[in-house]
Amino acid sequence: MGIVVPLEGSRDPSEGLNGIVSLVRTDMEAVNRIILDKTISNVELIPELAHHLIDSGGKRLRPMLTIASAKLCKYKGDGHVLLAASVEFMHTATLLHDDVVDDSDERRGKAAARLLWGNQASVLVGDFLLGRAFRMMVDVGSLAALKILSNAAAVIAEGEVMQLAAAKDLTTTEDAYLAIINAKTAALFSAAAEVGAAINNRPAEERAALRSYGKTLGTAFQLVDDALDYSGDSAHLGKSVGDDFREGKITLPVILAFRRGDEEERAFWRRSVAVGEIADDDLETAIRLMRKHHAIEATLERARHYGAIARDALAIFPEGREKQAMLDVVAFCVSRVS
Repeated sequence: MGIVVPLEGSRDPSEGLNGIVSLVRTDMEAVNRIILDKTISNVELIPELAHHLIDSGGKRLRPMLTIASAKLCKYKGDGHVLLAASVEFMHTATLLHDDVVDDSDERRGKAAARLLWGNQASVLVGDFLLGRAFRMMVDVGSLAALKILSNAAAVIAEGEVMQLAAAKDLTTTEDAYLAIINAKTAALFSAAAEVGAAINNRPAEERAALRSYGKTLGTAFQLVDDALDYSGDSAHLGKSVGDDFREGKITLPVILAFRRGDEEERAFWRRSVAVGEIADDDLETAIRLMRKHHAIEATLERARHYGAIARDALAIFPEGREKQAMLDVVAFCVSRVS
């Protein structure tokens, strides 16, 4: 089959982030201090709920990309730190909102905030974080950066609505699926990378290169995530294996298995995903059908394709520590199942 799932005791793929972690360490310490400061509120529930997710062990890959891209573009100020914190707040807000929309019970290996504080509180604290994010963008004073990130916020919301509309819809095409993840996931990766060039008023070709890098990196990242939902393990995922299946999400492994299957197999997908009648052993059946039709393998192959595009997007930049760290991120994103 050509699919290798991480085994207990195998090399931790997060080691591939060592380069960027080292590169941005000092600035990310400043980002973390800003996050602590900007979640302070007289409303006690706000910092309590926000830190439940913020402190739960996320890699903070998106704000690291903002710092790294600013360094790649030789930015000398400190506005990139505020923008990186803004990116992290935007991401955290979308996770809080996602868990409400998806009725998720777990996030990053912990109970989802909505289970502990309720859906209303989760949505409102997400809105609070978005407000903080935009205030920091304004404080930076870069109209270009504000335009990039505010556009990303709108696109992400569109992606959420698109995904909601496609839920349980087995007529969803691969093109439609890619449009959803381009909006829902890749848009923030793209914005996070591009603002590093925008804040330093770099030429249009450098902004375009970083925008493309972030977009295709984010696409590869989401493709791998969607494959891992049927081939990974809960410890690496930070959520239960099969969550997408139980929630009726139409991801690429489902699309490919459904389209490549025979009529009896399609009937299984219609019952379990479209109708939502899931028996105890249906997840195992779903995984078996995906492996039979190479749906997971094909999803990972597409991820590698987008990873190659991301690497090529950086070709216009000179060799150096910053560029290598960002190339290493691509390798990390596509090697989480190797």
